[in-house]
Amino acid sequence: MNQLPEFIEYMKLHLISIEQDAEKLTRLLDQYTDDYDSDEYRDLEMEDVINTGEMRATMHLLSVATDILSGKPVGRD
Repeated sequence: MNQLPEFIEYMKLHLISIEQDAEKLTRLLDQYTDDYDSDEYRDLEMEDVINTGEMRATMHLLSVATDILSGKPVGRD
């Protein structure tokens, strides 16, 4: 049984969750008014960087999985 379609659907849902996290982090960073040199602000910045990496990785893997499912060559430019 090919479980790739199910995994792709999971990745799509996961990406939505990551995008929602990104929106929340953007709001928190935009609304932050305390000391920008504080640990609290640096933690928010780090969460934002990590979230961006998670989003990019998920988007890449989703793209590769979709290409595999559609029969497109993968990793050959």
